Amino acid sequence: MGIFSPITALANPARFSAFSARALPWLSGVTALMMALGLYLGLVVAPADYQQGETVRIMFLHVPSAWLGMMGYTVMAAASLGVLIWRHPLADVAAKAAAPLGAAFTFLALATGSLWGKPMWGTYWVWDARLTSFLILFLMYLGLMALRSAIDEPSRAAKACAILTLVGSINIPIIKFSVEWWNTLHQPASVLKMGKPAMDPSILTPLLVNALAFTLLFVTLHLAAMRTELVRRRLRTLRITTASAAPAFAPEPAE
Repeated sequence: MGIFSPITALANPARFSAFSARALPWLSGVTALMMALGLYLGLVVAPADYQQGETVRIMFLHVPSAWLGMMGYTVMAAASLGVLIWRHPLADVAAKAAAPLGAAFTFLALATGSLWGKPMWGTYWVWDARLTSFLILFLMYLGLMALRSAIDEPSRAAKACAILTLVGSINIPIIKFSVEWWNTLHQPASVLKMGKPAMDPSILTPLLVNALAFTLLFVTLHLAAMRTELVRRRLRTLRITTASAAPAFAPEPAE
């Protein structure tokens, strides 16, 4: 209990808001430094590939974006369990805040992947398993955001989105293992694999730095979005309370 007490304490929205207010300035500064370092290593220090030439530098944006696209949905799935099982007070806030961020990173991965695929494959798009499942991930993000906006009652919207999110989470392992289950144009895993990574350190180091920088960016934006969502919900509750407490004034009858 003592180990997890600082984490469980943040389940209180007021304590979470206070914590995020203190953490965000520091987290934003570290994120900016890591982003600058990652881009410098990827765009300036890393050597050109002997086959792909300078186009290999797209990888330093594409791969972290793809990781964050999947991580965003994983965060939403975990938060959905919090909504349905534990009734965590911040679970739906976390899920709602993660959706547009995950959609943005997924779109960036699709866009940079298309730009990278043109000189490598001779086309911007092919309907292979990895690309198709990643496009489905992007459409799932859009569908969840549309579903939430279509339901006015917050608790009903939270439950409906949580159920749909968990159903759609089956797509995450499909994306991950698609290159192993089917014959795709994408290469198998070269970083997270058994044994030694297949990349040269001159490429692997900038890639890992950029992955960390993008992850910090996601965390920073997610905390900021959660704070904004909490404020929006407080204002909504205040408006409803004020409206229900206001006396109804009936016009005086004319004499």
